[in-house]
Amino acid sequence: MDFRHEWKHEITAADILILRQRLRAVMKPDLHAVNGRYQVRSLYFDNASDKVLLEKINGIKYREKFRIRFYNGDTSKVLLEKKSKYGGLGTKQSDVLTKEEAQAVADGNWEWMAGSGRGLLLELYTKMRSQGLYPKTIVDYTREPFVYAPGNVRVTLDYHICTGITCTDFLNPDCVMVPAGDQAAVMEVKWDAFLPDIVRDAVQLKGRRTAAFSKYQVCRMYG
Repeated sequence: MDFRHEWKHEITAADILILRQRLRAVMKPDLHAVNGRYQVRSLYFDNASDKVLLEKINGIKYREKFRIRFYNGDTSKVLLEKKSKYGGLGTKQSDVLTKEEAQAVADGNWEWMAGSGRGLLLELYTKMRSQGLYPKTIVDYTREPFVYAPGNVRVTLDYHICTGITCTDFLNPDCVMVPAGDQAAVMEVKWDAFLPDIVRDAVQLKGRRTAAFSKYQVCRMYG
């Protein structure tokens, strides 16, 4: 697995206006963006003891989390993702699910996963059985992504963060979503070996420091 450097900054609506102008001047929009942004819907997994949530809150150095997600309302391609963190480094593995497979996972129909022959799906199934992981909450947000080729840099502005509270039927467009807390927003900066100065300067904000912000954690405030 190739780990990448990651910074996160909790930001305000005013910060977004400033950052948007700076980033547009030095970076390019991600190819997946539609009019500069896209919508993300994810379903996160945890267990009855809130293992994933508590590891985040307690700052455990090495931790991982599973989620399934789709973009811009397109359920024809759903991704199963495992994110692993080690200090300030992160990596992501992914596999493609069909709409029917994703719905089965959300519905609690998991036995078919054992015979799927797909590594990441088998790992999730194993940890569902050994750690008690199950679909826990939906996280929705709007993302503005920017890329810069040298250093393989990616900067994203995430806002309008909403939670499904207890609804985990994340393919259901009628699932009620509510704003998470006080409408926090986050900037994420990711890069490989080096972060070019032009991007480093663009993302600097007075009074803002790197923080361990988690959209999943914010969306768990309701349960």
